[in-house]
Amino acid sequence: MESSGDTAPLHSSPTPTSPPAMATGTAVVMSPCAACKILRRRCVDRCVLAPYFPPTDPHKFATAHRVFGASNIIKLLQDLPEEQRADAVSSMVYEAAARARDPVYGSAGAICQLQRQVDGLKAQLARAQAELAAARAHHAHLVALLCVEVATAAAAPPQDAYCAAGGGSQSQLAAPPGVGSTPADALYVVDGSAVGGGGIMQAGHVGWADEPLWT
Repeated sequence: MESSGDTAPLHSSPTPTSPPAMATGTAVVMSPCAACKILRRRCVDRCVLAPYFPPTDPHKFATAHRVFGASNIIKLLQDLPEEQRADAVSSMVYEAAARARDPVYGSAGAICQLQRQVDGLKAQLARAQAELAAARAHHAHLVALLCVEVATAAAAPPQDAYCAAGGGSQSQLAAPPGVGSTPADALYVVDGSAVGGGGIMQAGHVGWADEPLWT
C-alpha cells in the first residue's frame, strides 16, 4: 500500500482555458431578433421574423410595425413561400416609410411623382429626336446642293476658252455685217433725210476717187 505522500493530489486548481472555437462558415443568428426585442417576447429558434429583422437594424421592424402591425407581418410571411419573404419584407418597409413621409398618398404619391418624371423625360427625348431628324434632313439637302454645284462646274467649259469665245462674239456684235472685210476709207454715212426723209442712217461703199476732196 502506497503512502499518501507519494501520490498526486486528486483535485488540482482549475486553469483558465479559452472557449471552444466556432466553426467558420456557419451562419449564426443573434438572438433575440429586432422584432422580438421590440415586442418584448422570447425569440424562438424558428422565429419567422429573425432572418429579416436582425438585431442590428431595429428601425426596420419599427417602421413596418408602425403601419402594418406585427400580427399582419407574421401572417403575411407565413402565407408566402420562403424565397419570396425577403421581397415582401422590403416592400412592406418601403411602403411604411413612404406612408410616414406622405400620410395622405403614401407610396402612390411617390409612384405618381416618378411617373411624371418619366413622362417629362419621354417628351424631352421626342423633341431631341425631332431636332435630330430635322438636322439630318438639312444636312442631306446641303449635300444634294453641293453635288449639283460640283456636277455643273464639271460640265461647264474651261474659263480661258469661254473668255476667248466671248471676246470673238462681242467683236462680231460691235461691227455690222460686212464691215470687217471693208477698208476703213471706203465707209461713209448718208443722211436718210436727204434721200427719203426717213431719218435712217445708211452705210454705203464708195472710193475716195468718186468724190473730190475740195469743192
